[in-house]
Amino acid sequence: MRKIIIIVSLIFSTLAIQSQELNCTVTIDASKTGQQNQQVFRTLEQQLTEFLNNTVWTNKEFKNQERIDLNMSLIVNEFDSNFFSCNLQIQASRPIFDSVYDSPIYNYNDKQVSFNYTEFEPLIFNINNFDSNLVSIIAFHVYTVIGLDADTYEDNAGFEYFETAKQIVNTAASSNFKGWKSTDGNQSRFRFNDALISSVYQEFHTAMYGYHRLGLDVMSTNQKAAKKSIAEAIATLKKINDRRPNSYLLRTFFDAKGDEIQNIFSGGPSTDITELIDNLNRMAPTKRNNWSKIRF
Repeated sequence: MRKIIIIVSLIFSTLAIQSQELNCTVTIDASKTGQQNQQVFRTLEQQLTEFLNNTVWTNKEFKNQERIDLNMSLIVNEFDSNFFSCNLQIQASRPIFDSVYDSPIYNYNDKQVSFNYTEFEPLIFNINNFDSNLVSIIAFHVYTVIGLDADTYEDNAGFEYFETAKQIVNTAASSNFKGWKSTDGNQSRFRFNDALISSVYQEFHTAMYGYHRLGLDVMSTNQKAAKKSIAEAIATLKKINDRRPNSYLLRTFFDAKGDEIQNIFSGGPSTDITELIDNLNRMAPTKRNNWSKIRF
């Protein structure tokens, strides 16, 4: 009987591990406050790490090798009693088939992060309630990342997660915290989510699938075909740029992908890059230094 109990426990432990979606690292930098040695920052860092990695965010099963690598860096600008004013830098990546390489899918600098937190208070996410701005912000970015990851494996597969992020936006909009309303600027969480679920930006999801699943994932077997698919995905993004020049969604994409695109098209079998370079310069002129180093 003891052996049976142990085996059953191991099975359920394995299933719990496989059902978790994230492999997240959290760092907190409080040097700007002059109070970086306070224990509250270390406690929050540990709680956030456990919250992100131990919460089951979806009903999908993720094997260990499929978990999304996520890095969150919380830079505390102001700290007073239990009030925090911060920047949150989020970077996420997904593995590429038959490779040790992880491709960046999200590089977002959230500058509208403020919240109240008392040391050791539980971090609990409830989709139907707004209890903590910190928890709502973290959950919003988690579902955005999971949605983008899903988009890279199947065309438009991330929509349900972007809709969940939208529900978080709607619930949090009743608060006085910034980032949740249409009036909070062009680089708010509201604006980013609105673009992800808008038909105006529909090609973005197709491009994410073409770039990763039809491009990077076949790089190990057919580099020329992979580079062609990636160039076609970038050309698809140009349709968005033609309608919405300098959109925040595309800027965030190229912030994540600038170095990667440069490296992809600076080695391996040569391809015609004339149209590619023109598209890149039109959509991401701030990355011209990257594009100028593409030599083929």
